[in-house]
Amino acid sequence: MTTLVVCEKANAARRIAHFLSGGRVETKRYGRVQVHRFVRDGEEYVVLGLRGHVVSFDYPREYNSWKKTDLRELIFVEPEKFVTERDIVRVLKSVRPSKVIVATDFDREGELIGVEALELLGWKPDRALRARFSALTREEILGAFSRLQSVDTNLAYAAMARQIIDLVWGAVLTRFVSIAAGKMGKDFFSVGRVQSPTLAIVVRREREIKEFVPRPYWEITAYLHKESEESPGGGRAGAVDRTAPGGMERFSASHVDNPFWEELKATQARERAARAREGVVMGVEKREVRVYPPPPFNTTMFLGEATRLGLSASRAMQIAEDLYTNGWISYPRTDNTVYPKSLNLRGVLKELSRGEFKKEAETLLSAKRLVPTRGKTETTDHPPIYPVRGATRKDLSGYHWRIYELVVRRFFATLAPPAVVENTEARIDIGGEVFVARGKRFLGKGWTAYYPYHTIKEVFIPRLREGDVVVVDRITKRKKETKPPPRYNQGSLIKEMERLNLGTKSTRHEIIQKLFDRGYLRRPMIPTQKGVALVDVLEKHAREITEPDMTARLEEEMDAITRGEKKMEEVVEDSRRMLSKVLDALEKERESVGASLRESTMEKLVVGKCPVCGGDLVVMKPGKKRFVGCSNYPSCKQTYPLPQNGRVVPTEKTCPVCGAPIVKILTRGRSPWEICLNMECSYNKREKRAGEKKRTEGSGDR
Repeated sequence: MTTLVVCEKANAARRIAHFLSGGRVETKRYGRVQVHRFVRDGEEYVVLGLRGHVVSFDYPREYNSWKKTDLRELIFVEPEKFVTERDIVRVLKSVRPSKVIVATDFDREGELIGVEALELLGWKPDRALRARFSALTREEILGAFSRLQSVDTNLAYAAMARQIIDLVWGAVLTRFVSIAAGKMGKDFFSVGRVQSPTLAIVVRREREIKEFVPRPYWEITAYLHKESEESPGGGRAGAVDRTAPGGMERFSASHVDNPFWEELKATQARERAARAREGVVMGVEKREVRVYPPPPFNTTMFLGEATRLGLSASRAMQIAEDLYTNGWISYPRTDNTVYPKSLNLRGVLKELSRGEFKKEAETLLSAKRLVPTRGKTETTDHPPIYPVRGATRKDLSGYHWRIYELVVRRFFATLAPPAVVENTEARIDIGGEVFVARGKRFLGKGWTAYYPYHTIKEVFIPRLREGDVVVVDRITKRKKETKPPPRYNQGSLIKEMERLNLGTKSTRHEIIQKLFDRGYLRRPMIPTQKGVALVDVLEKHAREITEPDMTARLEEEMDAITRGEKKMEEVVEDSRRMLSKVLDALEKERESVGASLRESTMEKLVVGKCPVCGGDLVVMKPGKKRFVGCSNYPSCKQTYPLPQNGRVVPTEKTCPVCGAPIVKILTRGRSPWEICLNMECSYNKREKRAGEKKRTEGSGDR
């Protein structure tokens, strides 16, 4: 009797084998594949780690040719499964188990990875068992294997539907747009069901920024001081500014009517206030405010915070997965923002007290009750992201430590009391103009003491009472302008994708990374000329591709598969019908689509004047090869070839032989050289001989 345990990755397989065997495990390597064997309860166990998906969907070979394939036919071709990890599959098939336990990550992709392994073994999913866990800890793993469940085929079929739909949409639209634009080499146009509406979000924000017309406004500020005053108990609500004359406390107040949208009114208000040497406090209001802790981390919130550390969303998720598979944090792909009642919060704190954060953990453990915060979303698949093991800086380093610390501190914050802040607002009459001084100070730091990533800034003002007199140092009027909306960062874009139901918690960071990899975005988050051109064309000719509605509808249908409300086949067919309509719309505008993309992606580098008509000579790249053409085309058809490698730099020189422009070519590993654009010109031959002579003479000098 042999029980095969199928895990998603090698690290997970190693830890699961260690916990199930009590550390008494034999590990053998077959090429790059590790197999763990041990005996448990008199039964032989074999634990094998995959590399994620070991098979993938793709089209049959006869559909590989972009130009020869009918795209309408391609929409309805059934993709085939191909083995991608042959060494793992060979070892998997050699086991011949009597029982199989799927122990992959518990989500759609993990369930599909398990079902794929079962299919390779020739097993039906209902013959196998499923171990579901949210952390790779001894307690979680032993608990999961003591209450084995059935494989959830609906979950697997939802993931399979996504694979097929994304393959079909990506292949058909990418081929159509790239062929129409004449770009089928490395500069092809990638179009995707989720990728394209996500790119459109960024492009539209960039348009808003560029089209934004700033509106001027003015702010009036009073800079004041008052004699310092010791507060009861020997302390003061702020530091004394010792540079002020006579130990005075300096502070500022804003005009009650800020911002002023008319400069004349701002000037008049400032002049009236500036005549006064003193101001009188009209009244003071104090309010205690409780600032509640943030909710537990789900994937979207985690990535939003992690990208503030300077990481891309893709890299942050990769590190979180490393921490999970090595047993430091719980499963990082989750929508849940409510800790389940079964989670032993005190047990987690005790574990953390053995690591770098002993002091903080022990402080929280001393509380009589732990009342964690709750977010808006509660699910039953995985808990929010939390630390499962105490670590020190010797265990982790670099960004792995910083991500681990972020998760630990967020966990602490969710168990800590609210921060208590005293807000003070004093209204001051200065020359008949009303100013407001606002102060903020902590009465109790609460959760902010554990979570330094979001700080509440204290603002000092002196102790003020109604009737107090303050001294006016100066009154300023500053002109400012309204700001355009901010660019998205990776965290805020993921939140927007979640709001629009674009992608899933497991795929959003990957989609953003693809946009960078495809050359549609550049950092920090700015669309490239290529990205803008693609969105412009799709919005004009097939707006459905750039709008979230159709993609969101398919996401909802895939959710329905997981609930058993829809079959995978009907969702895939529905997506094909949608795609067919989109292709119909694009086919009608094929010439316009191609022309628009070619024109908008041409390099607009002017290298000189055309000797024929006097127009601009521009570097162009409508297809695979670049050349120089006249801006007055088609009335002037003057063109020049160019070297296909190296950067072209205008020199503002004209050839003394033929009058064509001279340009400089810069390539890595070679000195810059100049050429006449007329390749048949004797100038180029003369320059070539001169260059060779110079190199020869240089060699002789050595």
